Amino acid sequence: MAEHTRSSITIDATPAEVMAVIADFGRYPEWTGEVREAEVLGTDAQGRAEQVRLVLDAGAIKDEHTLAYAWSDTDEVSWSLVKSQLLRSLDGSYRLVPVDGGKHTEVTYQLTVDVKIPMLGTIKRKAEKVIIERALDGLKKRVELGGATAG
Repeated sequence: MAEHTRSSITIDATPAEVMAVIADFGRYPEWTGEVREAEVLGTDAQGRAEQVRLVLDAGAIKDEHTLAYAWSDTDEVSWSLVKSQLLRSLDGSYRLVPVDGGKHTEVTYQLTVDVKIPMLGTIKRKAEKVIIERALDGLKKRVELGGATAG
């Protein structure tokens, strides 16, 4: 079984406010460092994204991939790779836990990436950690500065 990388952060907002930003894929280029384009390809009965095409530019690494999303009520979203040029697999999730009576949210991001090119496990996990930390920091800033309505 593949090893995963996980990290958490507390955001000064309700879980619903945090999830609204996570679910607003069209605005990812505004607050994520690597996402240049995000296009929702399909939605579920509640209007939540089921498949999203993402164009990434992380300097030396450029990729376009499609992810399939699964939504668990209002507290968790997970995704898995449908197709990619550079990745063999990519599985991740955000899990939201209300803190302090629901005024704050602990967000846990878990990620497992397998690339098509050979890479040492320690280097891969370090890259996963960097991706997670940037994503959590960007999410926190975006939510606390006005969330889905900021821009």
